[in-house]
Amino acid sequence: MAKIIGLGGIFFQSSNPEKLREWYKEVLGLHSETWGAIFPFQENEPGYQVWSVFPKDSNYYEPSKSPFMINLRVDDLDAFLEEIKAKNVTLVGTPDSGEFGKFAWILDLDGNKIELWEPPKKG
Repeated sequence: MAKIIGLGGIFFQSSNPEKLREWYKEVLGLHSETWGAIFPFQENEPGYQVWSVFPKDSNYYEPSKSPFMINLRVDDLDAFLEEIKAKNVTLVGTPDSGEFGKFAWILDLDGNKIELWEPPKKG
């Protein structure tokens, strides 16, 4: 039987796509074309992709009002947070770390919650 083998992408709407793409480029360093961006897999790359459904009454996406959250993997969360703080990005909540890696949260210009994730190191 055929099966799902991974996350193919994140697709969402914006009232000003050009401005939002520019924000992602300037603040998060995500360069994209008008159609989007791709992230090729690296051999032996740590981490994994997650697909998860939350209950409608979950508060995990707060303070965002969007019915979704974007998770972006980063290679060095602490350094990345220092870079975006210098760009006046405010963290949502307190960064956390545990068996699944390090996490921090921000909002984009449209109020969408972004989870920044540094996967745990292999070993």
